Order: sequence, then structure tokens, then C-alpha cells
Amino acid sequence: MEDALELGEYLPQSFAAAGEQAYLDFLWSAFQTNYEAERYEFASLAFHLLYMSFVSFSIWQIRLARPEPFRMAMVGFRSDDEGKLMDCATPFKFYDKLKEAQIFRFLKLIGCDNQQIGEFAKFVKRRNKIAHPSGTVFFNDHVAIDAEIAEMMTEVRNIEAHMQAVILELYRAFLLGDSSDPDLRQYPDYADEVRVNLVHANYMSEADISFCRAFDLAELAGEPNFHEMEALHAALAEAYPDEEDEAA
Repeated sequence: MEDALELGEYLPQSFAAAGEQAYLDFLWSAFQTNYEAERYEFASLAFHLLYMSFVSFSIWQIRLARPEPFRMAMVGFRSDDEGKLMDCATPFKFYDKLKEAQIFRFLKLIGCDNQQIGEFAKFVKRRNKIAHPSGTVFFNDHVAIDAEIAEMMTEVRNIEAHMQAVILELYRAFLLGDSSDPDLRQYPDYADEVRVNLVHANYMSEADISFCRAFDLAELAGEPNFHEMEALHAALAEAYPDEEDEAA
């Protein structure tokens, strides 16, 4: 169970629609309720959906940061499907045109090779076996499901490690964009600007924000409005402190 709860660190802090938050809350409730009731088969299905949600949010961030490579990765798709994937309003809409296993191909854009993608996607095949009548219960005790969750969390951490460059691209674009211009940014309060136009707009998780906190502002020192960027960065650190800061 403890390994499973770690997944919360990799899921967004806020969502574009209230229904998305409600959906994630429902999945967490379904997982925990079934796990505690020792209905491990159903708990595994709920956790798989949480895992695939994490993958969807990562693909969404890749599309935001690298739209042209994302478009090129769709070579072989029907042209109308390409347009719909580029115009999806939320990460959950990717599955209107993609099978679950297909979405992992976009992780090549962050340097994952075919072997790694196979490791990420193997849980889909396992879930499909559970989701169809088989006459077999795959998870009979907490030891079996805990092992599965631990394996899935290893892949979550692997994906997140590859996502670091994408997250920093999004953060750099935020700092260099309208948000650092007092005349153009949406909110006069730095914390509000960070919350809405960085964290919320990019579906950022606690793990994503930790990458942003570690960003070296010195590389932007020669840019216009650098002092505003420093203020935004300070607001990020204050609004979303790491565990060590909170403990201190």
C-alpha cells in the first residue's frame, strides 16, 4: 500500500476540469477500498487506471513542450486522427483515438528506447487478462499485488526521470513568456501566476515541481525582466516547498 500511495507525488496538483479531479479521487477510493477489503483483483484494476492516467499526463506535457516532434511521431496515423490528437482538450481524450499500448510510443520523444517502452507497456497486457473472464484470480493476497505495484512504481520513476528535460522546457518557457512581464501577465500576485499558468496549465505534479525548484536561474540572467523571473521562482519555492523545507 505504501508504494501505491507514492504515485500521488507524480499526479497533477490541479486539473483543467473538476470532473478530472473527481475521476482521480474515485480511482484512489476504489483502489484503497478494494485493497483494504482484500479484493485485490479489483484494487489492481483501479491502480492500473491511475498508472495510465500518469502516463497520459506525461504525454500531454510532451505535446505542450515539443509540439513539432509530437506531430512527427504521429507519422502513419490517419490525418484526421493526427489533428484530433493535437487538439485534444484534456489528456484523457488521447484514448478516443489511441489504444492504451499505442500511447507509449510518444515516450520515444524523451529518449526512451523500445525495450524501455516494452517495460512500461507490459502492464496493459496483464490488466487485459484480468479484465476478461478467465476463471483465474491473479491476485490472491497482498504479497502478489504489492509486488505488482512495486514493479509499476519502478516504471513510474523511470518515466519521470526521463521527463525532467520536458518539465524544465515548460518552466523555462513560463519564465521567458508573458508571466515575467508585469504588463502582460494574467495575475499581479506571483504565487497566483505560478499556480494558474505553470502548475495548473501544465498538469504539474509534486515531482515535476521539484524539477522546477532546482532550475538554475543563472542561465537566464541576461534576459529582460530577470528580476521578475527571480520573483516567480521564489514564489514557486514558497508556495510549493519540498519536504525538507517544510520540516525545517
